[in-house]
Amino acid sequence: MPELPEVETTRRGILPYVQGYEVTDLVVRNRSLRQPIPMSLKRSLKGRKVVAVKRRAKYLLFEFEHGHALVHLGMSGSLCLVNPKTKPRKHDHVDLHLSSDKVLRYHDPRRFGLWLWTSKAIEAHALIRHLGPEPLSDDFDGEVLFTKSRKRKVAVKNFLMDGKTVVGIGNIYAAEALFEAGIRPTRQAGRVTQAQYQRLAEASKRILAASIKQGGTTLKDFVGGDGEPGYFAQDLAVYGREGEPCGVCGSLIKGKVIGQRASCFCPKCQV
Repeated sequence: MPELPEVETTRRGILPYVQGYEVTDLVVRNRSLRQPIPMSLKRSLKGRKVVAVKRRAKYLLFEFEHGHALVHLGMSGSLCLVNPKTKPRKHDHVDLHLSSDKVLRYHDPRRFGLWLWTSKAIEAHALIRHLGPEPLSDDFDGEVLFTKSRKRKVAVKNFLMDGKTVVGIGNIYAAEALFEAGIRPTRQAGRVTQAQYQRLAEASKRILAASIKQGGTTLKDFVGGDGEPGYFAQDLAVYGREGEPCGVCGSLIKGKVIGQRASCFCPKCQV
């Protein structure tokens, strides 16, 4: 699944060709995504200028003067810019034609993404209003994590991945941040100290920022806005490395299923 860095990388990649340009057409080949694409979406977008392209958690927000188009990449979705004459492939479900002479094409084999419209304040949208702080913002720090975690018995990894705690820290980045902070992912969230949470918040910020800079994590389904894959996976310390030696202490990385998600950690470096 594309995580926050992949979505942010996509946003930055498409921004110069989308923001400030008019939507000249919308072609929908398959409306059957996680929620059906509204029949009225073309009417809402055509002839309107994209004021801004923003991101909230893993949602891309295309801002217009009269509302927002809300796009989520789902499990396997991607956006890329193509020439209007480029023939669509299988699973190319949506084409957003722009006055920049580019087409923003949405590809999604699993069809678990979203293309929705709202004319109301985006902060009040049902998918947005309950989200926690952005991890790279000043609203997120160790004190936030410590306060929200008190008396919580859930594993700290699941707590960190909860969008009500903080948005956009998915399975890969949670594993890496917990390793850097020296916290075992199975520990109860309420038993992690404030000092440890401060290390975890700082590690999360560093890892996410590094991943965005390198273009996102290499997943077989992910490509950036330029159609190229991300390049962060080569630097992963624990994720996907079960049975391999830890790069810090040499102990073998262990694997465990936590909250139905595969997790990896170093039994010596993380306590």
